[in-house]
Amino acid sequence: MTKNKTVATWLAFVGGPLGLHRFYLHGIGDMLGWALPIPTALGLYGIQRMQQFGQDDQLSWVLIPFLGFTIAGCALQAILFGLSTKEKWNARYNPSLPEDAPAGRTQWLTIGAMVVSLLLGTGILMASLAFSFQHYFEYQIEEARKISQ
Repeated sequence: MTKNKTVATWLAFVGGPLGLHRFYLHGIGDMLGWALPIPTALGLYGIQRMQQFGQDDQLSWVLIPFLGFTIAGCALQAILFGLSTKEKWNARYNPSLPEDAPAGRTQWLTIGAMVVSLLLGTGILMASLAFSFQHYFEYQIEEARKISQ
């Protein structure tokens, strides 16, 4: 089956946290594809816990960044897919086709997926880092207050 670079790029961005791009490129038996939903589910569970227990729930502080980092990583993978040359793409994912086969060409939809991945992936990564550091430092200040009293 021919693997299209544009389809893989969009799948990495839209369905990457569920492993869809891995299943598309490597088949249903890909272990990393099956592992990607785990941090996604943990992050979603962290969001659910925060909605249920509030912002002081320390377990949600740990779990929520899993979702953000997974989304950011998949957005980076989409960018890497889009930036690969058609020769490299076809050699890796379509070895039976000639190096200049159309499946590896960069099209406007590929560029669009890279732009959206860059914008949203960067934003989600920065938000995840800010969330993690903010809650870590708040925890440290709270522990220091407990010690000083």
